[in-house]
Amino acid sequence: MKITVDDLSGPETAAFLAEHVSEMRSITPPESKHALDLEGLRRHDVTFWTVTDDSGTIVGCGALKALEGEHAEVKSMRTASAHKRSGVASLLLDHLIGEARRMGYTRLSLETGAADFFAPARALYAKFGFEPCAPFADYRPDPLSVFLTRLL
Repeated sequence: MKITVDDLSGPETAAFLAEHVSEMRSITPPESKHALDLEGLRRHDVTFWTVTDDSGTIVGCGALKALEGEHAEVKSMRTASAHKRSGVASLLLDHLIGEARRMGYTRLSLETGAADFFAPARALYAKFGFEPCAPFADYRPDPLSVFLTRLL
């Protein structure tokens, strides 16, 4: 597998992200959905990566969004359905943590869902040292959200 910075211009990336946003909208009410769409990921304060398999097919994605100071947020973590539980998410999260360190961040935080659907994601984040925290940045308390953070 290969992880590369993606400029979000390709149709495969757009389709992969559209599926992600659609799935999040089907699971989470609009007021609790925090997934960034294509335009949100194209902002200057976001760096986006895709994971491709040996054939060049996108099997995962993730992003880092700069927050205040030395704090960044993990955004848009997704693994293709056919590749869940195959190590894609671990590989990507390890990469994002390394990139955050390289970029000079000292804290990495994220928001994920509280529903059972998100239990594998929460377990992955815990495995990588993320711990519960209060809402950060512009987030507000939400019973459908779980906020996690870790020092780098």
